[in-house]
Amino acid sequence: MDLRRAELEAEYRAELITALQVTAAGKWGLFDHNGDRATRAAFAPVIANLAEIGKTIDSLRAQLGLPVFELQQRFLAARGRVKADAVGEPKQAKAWLDALANEEAG
Repeated sequence: MDLRRAELEAEYRAELITALQVTAAGKWGLFDHNGDRATRAAFAPVIANLAEIGKTIDSLRAQLGLPVFELQQRFLAARGRVKADAVGEPKQAKAWLDALANEEAG
């Protein structure tokens, strides 16, 4: 069960990194900052897949007596409307990619 959890966490991370790379290249919608239907729709399958994987991970973590999947919690907290002076989604995605690379290296 723990091996499956680790596999799913790696899958979640890989899916998130792919989406972040697309966003860092200029495509908005992953973080849903604007609340625009068209940009939200573009990333809806990605968000749904991440949510499904995350739900399974949290279920496995609960069975193993582990805390919730922290990466998913951080990502969910980063989504949604922001102040007008907040950085754009591409810059936010780049910062996320840098942070994830640092976590992996350290």
